[in-house]
Amino acid sequence: MHLHTSRGLRALAMGIALAFVGAAGNAHAASNDNNVEWNGLFHDQGPLFDSAPEPSATDPVTLTFRTFKGDITSANIKYYDSADSQFHWVPMHWVRNDATGTFDYWQGTVPASGSEKYYRFQINDGSKTVWYNAQGIWDSEQPFGDFFIVPGFKTPDWMKNGVMYQIFPDRFYNGDRHNDIRTGEYCYKGHCTEKHAWGTSVFASPGGDNNLVFFGGDLAGIGRKLGYIKRTVGADILYLNPIFLAPTVHKYDVADYFQVDPAFGTNGELHELIENVQRRGNGPRGRIILDGVFNHTGDTNRWFDKYGDWPTLGAYESQSSPWYGYYTFQQWPDTYSSFFGYDTLPKLDYGSTGSAVRVAIYGSPHSVVQTYLGPKWRIDGWRLDAAEYLDAGGNGGDDDTNHQIMRELRQAVKSVNPDAEILGEYWGVAGPWVDSGDQWDGAMNYNGFTDPVSRWITGEDEGGHPNGIDTTTFDAWLHGTRADIPGNVQQTMTNFLSSHDIPRFATRAGGDIWKTYLALIFQMTYVGTPTIYYGDEYGMQGGADPDDRRTFDWSQGTLGNHAVALTHRLTAIRDAYPALRTGSFMTLLTDNADKLYAYGRFDASNRIAVALNNDSTTYDVTLPVWQLSVVDGSTLTDQLTGQRYVVQNGEVTVSVQGHFGAILAQ
Repeated sequence: MHLHTSRGLRALAMGIALAFVGAAGNAHAASNDNNVEWNGLFHDQGPLFDSAPEPSATDPVTLTFRTFKGDITSANIKYYDSADSQFHWVPMHWVRNDATGTFDYWQGTVPASGSEKYYRFQINDGSKTVWYNAQGIWDSEQPFGDFFIVPGFKTPDWMKNGVMYQIFPDRFYNGDRHNDIRTGEYCYKGHCTEKHAWGTSVFASPGGDNNLVFFGGDLAGIGRKLGYIKRTVGADILYLNPIFLAPTVHKYDVADYFQVDPAFGTNGELHELIENVQRRGNGPRGRIILDGVFNHTGDTNRWFDKYGDWPTLGAYESQSSPWYGYYTFQQWPDTYSSFFGYDTLPKLDYGSTGSAVRVAIYGSPHSVVQTYLGPKWRIDGWRLDAAEYLDAGGNGGDDDTNHQIMRELRQAVKSVNPDAEILGEYWGVAGPWVDSGDQWDGAMNYNGFTDPVSRWITGEDEGGHPNGIDTTTFDAWLHGTRADIPGNVQQTMTNFLSSHDIPRFATRAGGDIWKTYLALIFQMTYVGTPTIYYGDEYGMQGGADPDDRRTFDWSQGTLGNHAVALTHRLTAIRDAYPALRTGSFMTLLTDNADKLYAYGRFDASNRIAVALNNDSTTYDVTLPVWQLSVVDGSTLTDQLTGQRYVVQNGEVTVSVQGHFGAILAQ
């Protein structure tokens, strides 16, 4: 019996109750009157409310719950323990008031054990009972939406605290013109390579192949621009799209996992880049994540060798090939399982535990995964391309075998480096891969960030289709997708405005740079790992693939560009306040009429109120900071403007420009 079923956004958008919208003013009269005041209730798995967000099997977990002062008569934790498939009850006791005297805090402790658990709260005021779980507040007990306790599940702290920068290598910077691919240098599948001048169209000439258009970006170029990435942008995690030998510019059709593509440089240059990324400067150690394309290879891969490029015999050439079993042939050699039907991408057959493919990809010290994590390369993690599709027998993936593979892959990764990141590509609710702590550390957050942010700010979904949502639906979507996954996973989900697979945010925004400003402010203050797809920091435009992979305009890549300067400021703000990285999240205001949204991020050290204005008009926004236990007379400073505000009657009023925001920190 698994009580934490995946819900996702859609159910919430259709009306599931929301709990945390602040009332106007600081008016609340709580008493024992057989009525629980919903607006005073709060719990999440932030550090003020959960004593052990990543417990070991020997750590008891003390949970703290907030109510209005004097409002309730009792409270209980009800949790389901997977060890005995039973519910258990923990009575809670009152422990203290908050600094404003507005709230009571209640506590109870779930005993230590190694089993996964799911919990909810029962809140009572005399004859009235309400239920509280990760999805919201309810008048009756719900069989879904509980909070998680997953003993032994640790996600990398550097992901929680970092800012990631994603690069499509050919389009970032040309650091070595000697390795540039020339027009006509080679041909593949009836088309030949084209060398385009930097800044020109990414589309091939008539009759050509967009995937064979090259501009000359390389590892040397990335190395030369590390100062820009680290100091100007403020990112400390570098994620590279595939860099290994392959005929196309995107390299998702890998030919050799152990050789850097010559158009990008050499293995030695990769080693140098890794060292330079990880070298400590004035800040924390940098990190680097590589793109692992393990669902399929290219048809030019040594293991397959469709065109006889290798001195060895590949699976396409001979059924006696040592790699024949790596693929699934329906009728050898021309009918075989491939990724989405692309015959250039033959699908790997992972077979059963201990199969040759599993050993080659992750199951031995000489495997692809372990080699790059190991002492020679020491990368910091893998992003798993098409991760849901890895399977046996050429099936579609997303099945028990896929989860078995991911469990084995996690064991392999963590055996080499327990602090390495496993980032899965998944566009929906990633719960099946992250909820139990035995597969991925996190996922690309299309569902919980990219799509809702695009719909709210631009009026288009992530694919560029008109599909806007109002502020209340936006908040409900965010709330629901946070509730789908454990807290330590929420903090490592990669929050990006654009990626190499969708139209650019700035294009979805109609070129309005102020919408990019607004999106950047939200990106850097929301729960998860902010992930900047190269160029989004200045509002790079681009349509659907391949137009979303334009070359970087280095005339814009300076602090003289207002969006870049804002990004620089925002990453510094995020770095200065742990509450923005691992603190609690509380909705303070949703206003559909004026398109306003406000929320709090807070921990024991700081209380931060963020106000966002998604309209073109400047508005005065009144923030109920009493919900964050900010006492009257306190000063809140807008980290973007330096303006200071004094709290009166539990509130502050701040003027926010159209498509901009305020970050008020105590």
